[in-house]
Amino acid sequence: MAKNVNEPVLLADDLVAGYLPGVDVLRGCSVEVGRGELVGVIGPNGAGKSTLAKAVFGLLKVRTGTVRLDGRDVTNRPAHELVRRGVGYVPQLQNVFPALTVEENLRMGAYLKPRSFARRTAELEEFFPVLRARRSQKAGSMSGGERQLLAMARALMTEPQLLLLDEPSAGLSPLFQDQVFERVKEINAAGVAVLMVEQNARRCLQICIRGYVLDLGRNAHTGTGAQLLHDEKVIECYLGTLARAR
Repeated sequence: MAKNVNEPVLLADDLVAGYLPGVDVLRGCSVEVGRGELVGVIGPNGAGKSTLAKAVFGLLKVRTGTVRLDGRDVTNRPAHELVRRGVGYVPQLQNVFPALTVEENLRMGAYLKPRSFARRTAELEEFFPVLRARRSQKAGSMSGGERQLLAMARALMTEPQLLLLDEPSAGLSPLFQDQVFERVKEINAAGVAVLMVEQNARRCLQICIRGYVLDLGRNAHTGTGAQLLHDEKVIECYLGTLARAR
């Protein structure tokens, strides 16, 4: 079936989900990602940001609501099926195979398209030059920032149309945070739609086309990145007075 270019790549509507029976973390959250968009999701700790990413990717059961990819209902479909349908996912934790080399990690990412391994590796080494020099290095011996770049590259090996990023800057030095955000912009500029849930709200809103603010599992605010970055309520509640000064 041909893709409808008017359909958003991702439409998650009125999601309710949680980790324990009867305890909902998401309480009617909705997000949309259009083709080629870079969409950010921010909010306080416990707002449901990472839960949203897991629910979209089939790692957490959606109790009510729907997830649509290219207009097709993929609610609660397994993660491996979403990968086949063109979704890449980078979790916040345990996002590489530490006992494997960089090259072996990339091969794992290309398991659906093994014949494209050499081509995609060459292409992605242009985005992530550090990987070229570290091909034979065990991923577990790399710095946190380098592992994050490797995790992103591995998720891109299948040439996804949508990349889900769960807190990509968490725990990284300021230098590597800047590198990660620059790579995200470049990946998006190359035509990949991105949904990024992120703890660094200010930097996220600076680069995203549109943004959502979650609070207590619900949509609290939405708008362009620039609108949210300068919204007095968003600054007061989620960005702090330092953001206003900047």
